[in-house]
Amino acid sequence: MVMMCRGFRGATTASANTKEAINDATEEMLRALVDANDLDAEFIAAAWFTTTTDLNAEFPASVARRRLGWTYVALMDAHEMEVPYGLPMCIRVLVLVNTEKRPEEIKNVYLRGAENLRQRSVPGS
Repeated sequence: MVMMCRGFRGATTASANTKEAINDATEEMLRALVDANDLDAEFIAAAWFTTTTDLNAEFPASVARRRLGWTYVALMDAHEMEVPYGLPMCIRVLVLVNTEKRPEEIKNVYLRGAENLRQRSVPGS
């Protein structure tokens, strides 16, 4: 089988806009994503983290480096657009991994109230 770069997604919410709450929620989400997909940091190319604008006490990417040891992974943080019906206190990640997994084998992880993000749409549509 040939290795391809695939995207793995995760989302969670922080209980508060504090370093501790952001660190803990991000670590829980990343560990769940790694465990669910049997990911090896050696094959992770990049991870792009976003937070809603109500979270600014910590960089989620720093958690990947400090707590998971993603030393050689390209990491980026950004804020999401402010959408009126968006989930508040939300942390999301897109992890790009070199893998032999087929798209249907990828298990995305949604925790702490973020489970319904895939079903969210514009109200009334």
